[in-house]
Amino acid sequence: MFEKRLQTLRTRFEGLGVDTVWIIQPENRRYLSGFKATDGQLTESSGSLLISLDRALLLTDPRYTAQAEQEACGFEVITYREGVVNALPELFDRLHIRKLGFEAAYLIWELHQKALEKASQHAPAIALVPLSSLVEDLRETKETQEVEALSTSAQLMSAVLTQVIDELRPGQAERDVAWRIETLIREHGADGAAFPPIVASGPNGALPHAVPSDRTLEEGEPIILDVGAMVDGYCSDMSRTVFLGEPMADFKRVYMIVREAQVAAMESIRPGMKTADADSIAREIITNAGFGDFFGHSLGHGVGLATHESPAVGPLKPKVLRDGMVFTIEPGIYLPGKGGVRLEQMVTLEDGKVRILTGNNNFYSF
Repeated sequence: MFEKRLQTLRTRFEGLGVDTVWIIQPENRRYLSGFKATDGQLTESSGSLLISLDRALLLTDPRYTAQAEQEACGFEVITYREGVVNALPELFDRLHIRKLGFEAAYLIWELHQKALEKASQHAPAIALVPLSSLVEDLRETKETQEVEALSTSAQLMSAVLTQVIDELRPGQAERDVAWRIETLIREHGADGAAFPPIVASGPNGALPHAVPSDRTLEEGEPIILDVGAMVDGYCSDMSRTVFLGEPMADFKRVYMIVREAQVAAMESIRPGMKTADADSIAREIITNAGFGDFFGHSLGHGVGLATHESPAVGPLKPKVLRDGMVFTIEPGIYLPGKGGVRLEQMVTLEDGKVRILTGNNNFYSF
């Protein structure tokens, strides 16, 4: 599996004008090597990859050497003790590097400047070539085992969310519900939450990425639950909007508009469709209902080793959808000062149509 991914990556070298690539982004590193270590913060790296046409090196420090040797089959593990930059001159020679491609979106400025200094001082000088979406493009279309892993994560998260919804009562604090979600995710066997759970009740639901607060749940108001789990490195992402007791009349209508938009998108999206056109299916329904100004994000996003990855299912980063892609379909309406409704399914394109991966499909029908 990893060798096939490396060979696919290498076929792109000539067109990019590089002979070696330097992979730093953690999910890309794991995708290509199987090395599972994570980075605690932006300036901390548990390792990086140097991949040429005929060699694959994993660079790390002594804290991770044993793990790298165990997990990164097919990679030569290089342990550096004085930082990766100081190891670069020797590696330039070892791999006969002349044009080194790097992930422009992930190499921080300070590290870039230090690497550039080493590259410029080398004889002959090494060219650093910025690259964009090199591995992310490969990750867009999932292999069969990846879709299975994502489905497992989605089903686990669905079971947790069903239990949490059954337990909801007026008077509970948003942050307590969020903690319950994280606890159950662990108890069900996941690695952990894919992202901090969103529990947004009443007016807080007008904030698409609200942070759970001490606000307590009340009857009749919409409560947005946006949650995800991580299972063996693969993420899930789903949202439900629920009500305790009889919903407010205005939000019954809003809910049904959002649900109509979601169902229309799921029934209409096909391989070969542009992401902007997929987005417009749902957006047109919401706009025609008079709420176009209150749907401020794209219809969805890719899900995989990261919760948010390519493709973005919207107009800003145009892509053509293909079988094997996994993404969310999550229209929403957010009314400032009142609340919001978001409904999110995680789906894959399979055999020319959408297959839903998430469960908990007891949607309201007012």
